[in-house]
Amino acid sequence: MVSLEVNGRKVEVDVPPEMPLLWALRDELGMVGTKFGCGAGLCGSCTVHLGDSAVRSCVTPVSEAAGKAVTTIEHIETQALGAAVQAAWESANVPQCGYCQGGQVMSAVALLKSVPNPTDDDIDSAMSGNICRCGTYTRIRAAIKQVAAQRGGKA
Repeated sequence: MVSLEVNGRKVEVDVPPEMPLLWALRDELGMVGTKFGCGAGLCGSCTVHLGDSAVRSCVTPVSEAAGKAVTTIEHIETQALGAAVQAAWESANVPQCGYCQGGQVMSAVALLKSVPNPTDDDIDSAMSGNICRCGTYTRIRAAIKQVAAQRGGKA
């Protein structure tokens, strides 16, 4: 058994400690907002927060999440910054197919928590590795900048 705190709830999952966190979330806890993409931590669709850091859950063993707060896309809107990012995503018409968007939002929230007023280079660095097959990168950048402007550069 591995004890986790997922979206503010204490849960236990009966899985091997080396199982990727992604599969514990999806298969054991039914949280399917976190998507499987590449399985190698390269595409970003499986991004969740471990503490305040964005991590690729497909390559993060569930044992690494034990005792740390895990936040998924299903819960991010309960945080003011997460809700602001999701609203900006809608306002900027970011999503097209939507498959990568959970991971994109999670990475954007982590960026804005650590760098409230990011430069283009900050955005490029933080969002690097989040692949969008639809090519909405300019809209993603605009949405991140919109949130930073609305919040006056405050996390």
